[in-house]
Amino acid sequence: MNLSNEEIIKRRSEIIRDLKKELISRLDLAYEPVDIHEDMSLLGAGLGLDSLDALEIVLTVESCFGVKIADGNVSALRSVNTLVDYIIEVKNKEDE
Repeated sequence: MNLSNEEIIKRRSEIIRDLKKELISRLDLAYEPVDIHEDMSLLGAGLGLDSLDALEIVLTVESCFGVKIADGNVSALRSVNTLVDYIIEVKNKEDE
């Protein structure tokens, strides 16, 4: 599948929006989606999430986007952007 740049940007923006909304809802965060910068660290100093929250993030990605995050793949959990990159990468492989 060959997408135009506009389609790629739109798809990425939609995933970012949906992911932020789901994380706020499932983790009961006192944020609005615009408050969470895409490069803000999810764990530790950024949003202050812990290992239990990391598990919930993994479950959120799996249930909302149908993408499984392998055990030990903590690099995907660094930020919203790294999660979105991972989701898109996996989805693109599925579309091939």
